[in-house]
Amino acid sequence: MKYIVPSSKTVDQASTDFETAVSNHGFGILHTYDLKATLNGKGISFDNEVRIYEVCNPKRAAEVLAADMEMNLALPCRVSVYEKNGQTQIGMISPSAMLSMLSDAPALDDIAASVEKSIKAMILEAK
Repeated sequence: MKYIVPSSKTVDQASTDFETAVSNHGFGILHTYDLKATLNGKGISFDNEVRIYEVCNPKRAAEVLAADMEMNLALPCRVSVYEKNGQTQIGMISPSAMLSMLSDAPALDDIAASVEKSIKAMILEAK
């Protein structure tokens, strides 16, 4: 269900490279959350870098919603670039696994597999 790849890069460099890969694959970044900055800004001490990206391919999102409108609850896809035990990790929850748990619409299988393949390629490029 989880797909996580270690990286020898810093969180900053892996994040920059992930942003480039997203664009190269025809996806867009809808929002980026910097959890360390957010938590620290709320007075909570948190040392690990964590960037969460909401990524989307508009054509694929429309196909998902046409197959099962309730899947808006699972969109957009999220990818995290974070630090764990001193090492950068890049990961996501598998779109195929998540959508198959939430819907039985047959059309979603191929769409989710395609999106998953693209996001895995982005993660590997950023690694």
